[in-house]
Amino acid sequence: MNKLITTFKHIFSIEELRSRIINTLLFIAFFRLGSYVALPGVDATKLTQAGEGGLFGLLNIFSGGALSNASVFALGIMPYISASIAIQLLTIALPYFQKMQKDGESGRKKLNQITRILTIFVTAAQAFTYLQVTIPTEAIMVDPWFFRLYGVAILIGGTMLCMWLGEKITDKGIGNGISMLIMIGIVSRFPASILQEAGSRGMSGALMFIIEIIALFFVVMGAIMVTQAVRRIPVQYAKQVVGSKATAVGGERQYIPLKLNASGVMPIIFAQALMFIPGLVAQSFAEKSEFASSVASAFGDFTTWQYNVLFAFLIIVFTFFYTAISINPTQISDDMKRGGGFVPGVKPGEETAGFIATILDRITLPGAVMLSLIAVLPAVANLFGVTRGFASFFGGTSLLILVGVVLDTLQQIESYLLMRKYEGLMQSGRVKGRSELINR
Repeated sequence: MNKLITTFKHIFSIEELRSRIINTLLFIAFFRLGSYVALPGVDATKLTQAGEGGLFGLLNIFSGGALSNASVFALGIMPYISASIAIQLLTIALPYFQKMQKDGESGRKKLNQITRILTIFVTAAQAFTYLQVTIPTEAIMVDPWFFRLYGVAILIGGTMLCMWLGEKITDKGIGNGISMLIMIGIVSRFPASILQEAGSRGMSGALMFIIEIIALFFVVMGAIMVTQAVRRIPVQYAKQVVGSKATAVGGERQYIPLKLNASGVMPIIFAQALMFIPGLVAQSFAEKSEFASSVASAFGDFTTWQYNVLFAFLIIVFTFFYTAISINPTQISDDMKRGGGFVPGVKPGEETAGFIATILDRITLPGAVMLSLIAVLPAVANLFGVTRGFASFFGGTSLLILVGVVLDTLQQIESYLLMRKYEGLMQSGRVKGRSELINR
């Protein structure tokens, strides 16, 4: 306990780190406050069913209850993520976007601007569907079409403000801002979910509730192991003679850490963003088509086999996709060659790049499969009688985002402590990063 208190003292003794933590808390507080500000013209007392169950229940988890409150932040950051997915796919398919991606900082600024503009159109489409399908007519106190008109404008502004908050957290705070906002929305639902589960079990089911908590603990540990697992590639650096005394420098062996889950939480977020589309589109035509009604029913419930099969498939696809765009074996090989490093038994250059790419492919597939298995665990937990709200924390997007964001945030705090020559957060070792070289 004394060591923990000392660590917290060290954290808040670093001025820049203290400032970033305070900024992050203020931005998060503003985000949570906005989730309780209802849209003008809505009777909040008649919104008890809005956003409950199915697809909207899942959306409600990511928005931290903002959707069921019909708040100005009801759509949260998800339209921005959908737009980001579309732009990243275009950078692979179209030469124009590929050129912008290779133009360095100026190209990235253009892509970010295009993403923001696309976010407005995506938000407008989702906002109209949300207002038409989710808000009960009896809860609207003004003309329904006039309400939808200004409601779409307000929801677009709310999403753009959430996007701005995410960018500010990344620049002025701690952690990845977009992921942080999603995590906060998830965490805000956890106390109510665990109380609901305990209440449903009652005194007679106390033993089962304890077993569920123990199972949750091991699931969390498993998710952390998948997130932190690393395949180390040995790198040998040749000795160099430097100075008048012919001192030999170098010759150490280091390692390139390739993570089992090199893409972090992004495949889960991307896959989840796309999973909203079939249900939202089908629900708009559910009254006119029996097929659309069946699709809306299947993809509006995260416990159906159709939903989980597509979700697992998208996670595997996006894991390979995001790993491919975030790790470049050729660049790693070139950097090693310039620094005088080589993989023992492998020729520098193209052979080294091919060797790294082969290992990356071999570890990405099992990593993607394990991610997809964790993603469908909530459906399995629900089959064993766990309430839906609490089951969502037994795996799936909620757990993986929580684990990934918390570990990334701890890594950033750890780096500040180590730069000031303080001990890290972990007494037994450092929080492993994605790109650091691990000494033997």
